Amino acid sequence: MFIDIHAHAYRIKPRAFIPFCTPDELIKCYDEHKIDMGVLLPVVNAEIYLPQSVDDIIEMSEQHPDRFIPYCNVDPRCLSNSPQAPLDTVLQAYKDAGCKGIGEVMPNMALMDPMVQNLFSCAEKVDMPIVYDGSAQLTGDFGLYDDPGLPQLEWTLLSYPKLKIFGHGPVFWSEIARLDTIAERAFYLNFRRKQVCKMNSGPVTEEGAVPKLFRKYENLHGDLSDGTAYNAIARDSNYGPRFLSEFEDRLYFGTDYVTPTMPLELDKLLISWREQGKISETTFRKIAYENAMKLLDIK
Repeated sequence: MFIDIHAHAYRIKPRAFIPFCTPDELIKCYDEHKIDMGVLLPVVNAEIYLPQSVDDIIEMSEQHPDRFIPYCNVDPRCLSNSPQAPLDTVLQAYKDAGCKGIGEVMPNMALMDPMVQNLFSCAEKVDMPIVYDGSAQLTGDFGLYDDPGLPQLEWTLLSYPKLKIFGHGPVFWSEIARLDTIAERAFYLNFRRKQVCKMNSGPVTEEGAVPKLFRKYENLHGDLSDGTAYNAIARDSNYGPRFLSEFEDRLYFGTDYVTPTMPLELDKLLISWREQGKISETTFRKIAYENAMKLLDIK
């Protein structure tokens, strides 16, 4: 059994650029990988794609209540483009409509930007977990910018101790180990939007910011979706299982399905490590589905 903490679907397949999954296509992917349920995250930030209606996410989840759980999302610049915007009012309305969390937050702004901090503050106020993707650059990308070592994330964790914050994506997961150079932080894009370098895949010889932040802040959680999380734990078959075991209560299986042809390797890795005794049955169950059931109040 698996519960997917992070997936995307469009009610109607987009006509250009990114062939996002339809609900039926995502369910087919789930059936192939024995994934029982998944969280649908709305795409609302123009930096990544054309904005999607949260109500579409709610509608798809209502049509498939045994397979989808809705999250809501708002751009931190909406409702006045100021750090005083009453985003909690919108978030509470979506929570009342059944949304279980917020994300994936992806505007290309600094994590410590006052408008972004307002969104995190409002998320804490309405008691909804939030997942964000990061960026190693401002402009020409999507995701919240942070510096090497993730100091802006640490300040945010300190500022909102009651808010469950989910780290996700290359800028976060690259720092499972000490960085040799900043080019290891992300898939950098040049002006033609071609990938110009990629993350380190070597063994973890020295821990980075991520495990240190996990030990210091109980409100930090880990979204294991997409290939960068897989790379972070699979790059070292000795350290990876230790990391999963130490933080088993705050790590969540995920796919980050965008298109129906995306590869998925995390499920096979977790099953393999369980069978080899690298992780316990308890650790496997928590990461595969139990943590998500607790977080999302799934009976």
